[in-house]
Amino acid sequence: MANTKLTRTFGSGGSRVKWTWSGWVKRAALGVEQVIFCAYENSTNQTQCKFTSGDLLYFNDESSGNTNGRIVSNAKYLDTNAWYHLVFVWDKNNSTNTDRIKMYVNGERVTSFSDTGNWPSDTSQMNNDSLGREHEIGVKNGSNDYFDGCMSHIHFCDGYAYQASDFGSVDSVTGEWQINTAPSVSYGTTGYWILKDGNTVTDSSPNSNTWTVGGGALTKTLDNPSNNFATIMKSLGSDVIGSTVQFKYGNLDVNDPNGSASGINPNFISTLGMPSKGKWYCEVRPDSFSTSSGHSIGIFRTKGSTDDTGEGELELNTPKIRYIFADTSIYIIKYGTNDQTGLTSITSNQTVGMALDLDNGTLQYYVNGSARHNQITGINSANDGYDYFFHAGLESSSSGRYGRYYWNFGNGVFNNTVLTGTTYTDSNGQGKFQYQPPTNFLALCTKNLNI
Repeated sequence: MANTKLTRTFGSGGSRVKWTWSGWVKRAALGVEQVIFCAYENSTNQTQCKFTSGDLLYFNDESSGNTNGRIVSNAKYLDTNAWYHLVFVWDKNNSTNTDRIKMYVNGERVTSFSDTGNWPSDTSQMNNDSLGREHEIGVKNGSNDYFDGCMSHIHFCDGYAYQASDFGSVDSVTGEWQINTAPSVSYGTTGYWILKDGNTVTDSSPNSNTWTVGGGALTKTLDNPSNNFATIMKSLGSDVIGSTVQFKYGNLDVNDPNGSASGINPNFISTLGMPSKGKWYCEVRPDSFSTSSGHSIGIFRTKGSTDDTGEGELELNTPKIRYIFADTSIYIIKYGTNDQTGLTSITSNQTVGMALDLDNGTLQYYVNGSARHNQITGINSANDGYDYFFHAGLESSSSGRYGRYYWNFGNGVFNNTVLTGTTYTDSNGQGKFQYQPPTNFLALCTKNLNI
């Protein structure tokens, strides 16, 4: 949603003493202020819920410069692969003052705060529509504090104070917080339910409070709270990805346009890893890259724990499987040793498929749907304890070398454009690909990983 916002101005009505906002978000950027939703007239009259530049969760309401209520989490929310379920509740007349303003994350109420303002004793600026105030999702009026990432299943319940358990529950098998796709809630006068199935801003509640897309476009992805798809891990630090790499479109577009001044050759890996079993498929499209550079596409493996906070032993300097496709000679390296030489290069905007068979220890490359070069064997042994990740590298540690990758792990999008025409799912009916995955090969998503 970077540079995109949703807006609606309500004509009248709505409760200013009690309301609930619930939504699922998947962050794509950290360390910058990102507004989730707000009702904003000016800096002294506003309701605002956001991630701060310190990655804290912030809920504030003020009138004429006076704080009606404010809570700011101690916890930081740093995972750019996970979907977060966020619930904000305003309940001014609650007999317990600390229950008048509440936040929930993944079903758990936030109770540890780095900052608190007054416990609410006045009406909220939400629904103060005598001023013709614009309500916004994804930015604050007049700012550049856009939310960067994905949003889904946004509910606003006017006149009702709900709990997170009204919108989700704990999965009895995995123990994870899961979405309730049909919650039994009421919406009042100004309430709404948008982004229910994809990118529609048409109100799915009994009301007709449809929103408007402004400042850009909403792109539909198959990535959703019920089925989390891999993207590219962003928060690995400048020692891994350099200082000049640009991430866009939910971290499916990675670009080093000018070469890294820090002397780092950027490494990009999938946010979801694959255990040492199963058959997995993804697509990547190199674009606008320098030749005579050792850019590569392949996989790497690690026995170190890894997560998207950048913690864990990534072992990115250990040998990988790499298809060097843009150098003076084209070859494949398997764990530090040449596997195939004298190969064919890849040109800009060709779609490279990788079919990784961890049951039989093989990797096959495809280019525009056709097998390219010999199958690589001896990749792994059964249950070897490694986790495997799709990987790409740019040899752009000096100026004049550059490159860009667009990724599709089944998300159904290339370069922020939804795949149309003839497309293909995996053998489980998951994902959307430009080319047909080989039989029994699966998209890298949680529904397939949890089978």
